[in-house]
Amino acid sequence: MARKRQIRLTVALTIALVLAGALVYTTFSAASPERIPSQLAASAEPGQTYKLGGQVMPGSVRRQGETLEFRVRDPKGRESVPVRYAGSIPDPFREGRDVIVTVSRQGGTFVAQRDSLVTKCPSKFTAERPA
Repeated sequence: MARKRQIRLTVALTIALVLAGALVYTTFSAASPERIPSQLAASAEPGQTYKLGGQVMPGSVRRQGETLEFRVRDPKGRESVPVRYAGSIPDPFREGRDVIVTVSRQGGTFVAQRDSLVTKCPSKFTAERPA
């Protein structure tokens, strides 16, 4: 009787470990790091999806029907890429705001997945920069 119980416990623990390992694997394999425009402009493969992060370039936002077109630039302002987006637009979205959007390259433009646009709100708790 004790031997049968020990075998059941061993099988249950083995199954639990395999499931935990599978969960960790899928969590980390599905996560894609945020990339800045200069990284994507140089190495983005057509059809692959990426998380693009950067600042909405002032003067670049244009609406055409239900489509929003804008440019996202590096934090240091060195390079920018064009983005075409169709979906709900977050209320805090505006020029100069930091955004994250899931995109794929199609020609020279990055086409965003529907409803993937997230606006980062400026933190109220960061130290003021000296003028």
